[in-house]
Amino acid sequence: MIIYPAIDLRGGRVVRLKEGDPQRQTVFSDDPLATAKEWLAQGAAWIHMVNLDGAFASANDNGRILSAVAALGVPVQFGGGLRSLDDMARAIEQGASRIVLGTVAVQNPEVVVQALERWGAERICVGLDARDGRIATHGWQQTADVTPAALGRQMAERGVIHALYTDVSRDGGLQGANIAGTIALARETGLRVIASGGVHHLSEIEQLAASGVVGGVVIGMALYEGRIRLEEAIRAAGGRDAG
Repeated sequence: MIIYPAIDLRGGRVVRLKEGDPQRQTVFSDDPLATAKEWLAQGAAWIHMVNLDGAFASANDNGRILSAVAALGVPVQFGGGLRSLDDMARAIEQGASRIVLGTVAVQNPEVVVQALERWGAERICVGLDARDGRIATHGWQQTADVTPAALGRQMAERGVIHALYTDVSRDGGLQGANIAGTIALARETGLRVIASGGVHHLSEIEQLAASGVVGGVVIGMALYEGRIRLEEAIRAAGGRDAG
């Protein structure tokens, strides 16, 4: 199981939003590249990067940061505002090893199919972000009338193998990951689900790893506040090369 330290970008800075609310923002660094180097020094095998400006449809230059981080030699899983093939192509050209598709998977699933055909299943991850049991879209500002399991099954039928599951109500709040929901989603869909949102203790990582069906864990606030050390998280997940 892979541990993905999170770098959420807004206005060129590293931030965390509570429950995805742009009004509840904490800034952790003005230097995303330095943050990425710190995670690499602690053993990160991947970086999970979110372009919050893109998710909120705001003009931004976060692609430049993506390129700089990718140039460090670490694979980057990148999402936020990728709603057309042109957006996706640009992110991959800028260095993303895998792109996360959220809103477009709900609104135009055939674009996901086209992305799979163009770049292959290993480079595509579908975001199954949920609020109150329904998929959240447009930077979590809207919800669609479909459950994560239903959308996940639809995506799996189209050839998707990676998914990111975020329980929005827990994100940035250090309330604990939705362990049961994550494991159930992985089992129901057959996808390699990456857990995200609320992780705050090593025992949660150990439980997710022990399930044998969860592909990874994104950790944000717990790392930035020093509640979990990245090296410890990697060991709890089964080691740097696990997953």
